[in-house]
Amino acid sequence: MKQTYKSLLTIPSGYKTELNIRETEIAIKKLKDYFETKLAKELNLTRVSAPLFVRKDTGINDNLNGVERPVTFDSKFIKGYDFEIVQSLAKWKRIALKRYGFQTGEGLYTDMNAIRRDEDLDNLHSMYVDQWDWERVIDKNERNEEVLKNIVQGIYRVFKDSEEYICDIYPHIGKILPQDIYFITSQELEDKYPSFTGKERENAIAKEKGAVFIMKIGGTLKSGEKHDGRSPDYDDWELNGDIIFWYPILNRAVELSSMGIRVDEEALIKQLEIAGCEDRKELEYHNLLLQGNLPYTVGGGIGQSRICMFFLRKAHIGEVHAAIWPEDMILECEKSNILLL
Repeated sequence: MKQTYKSLLTIPSGYKTELNIRETEIAIKKLKDYFETKLAKELNLTRVSAPLFVRKDTGINDNLNGVERPVTFDSKFIKGYDFEIVQSLAKWKRIALKRYGFQTGEGLYTDMNAIRRDEDLDNLHSMYVDQWDWERVIDKNERNEEVLKNIVQGIYRVFKDSEEYICDIYPHIGKILPQDIYFITSQELEDKYPSFTGKERENAIAKEKGAVFIMKIGGTLKSGEKHDGRSPDYDDWELNGDIIFWYPILNRAVELSSMGIRVDEEALIKQLEIAGCEDRKELEYHNLLLQGNLPYTVGGGIGQSRICMFFLRKAHIGEVHAAIWPEDMILECEKSNILLL
């Protein structure tokens, strides 16, 4: 493989997609419809509509790692407020579950479309993000690792079924997922590969196991570093994780989903203090949570385009969704049989 450092683009040697652009569009529709239906059945989810933007002052938008700048705008009709394009719907979903009257064991999912203008654009990262955001109500006593692992295994069954489905339609694709997903904490991963960076550890464990759920992301490890950043006000850092697969087309790990059991009142206060974000307690969303006016939930996001890229064995996320790319990346892709939409 070679890399153009201006655009961070990786070109697999001898890459040639088996599906042309029109065939790819047909395959995307088949795969998305199948996965969405299976996911809803597995987790008992109802599809709902979701906002593209929210009021900035509510604290509902996802802060991601705390450094990404949301796209902000105002309205000539609604004066006095700024609005933000969502970066994910982690907090909005919890409010919606209460407002729509969902009960324990029931949940919702939605198509989340976002703009992340600070992404470093490469084979996996685009300024445009599309994912299934899902959330389910749980009892407080279900806020434990066993429940989290059971849900992850259910989602992995959906991945396995989807691979079976798409390979039946396009036999040339071939199955690559292992029978089971492997669980490991971020600290266990650091202990296993102490000299590696977080991303190097993900590559190593994903290559070894094929499919892995890395748990407990957000807190500081024994080394004094974090495995990866997490906003302090949606996932409980002790009860979350990422679903990561090994992707031989790019010879690297690919994250397909980030998820977790959400913070309760105690975890929210603790994590806001650690992150130095205690001022957020005055925001609308945080007030609702601290006053016990939101349900206990588990939820996450599953990348739609990443799933299509993975299962259709594409080299670039721009082969499965339309976005804007640097000119040098477009030219390099054209020369290398990578057909961007």
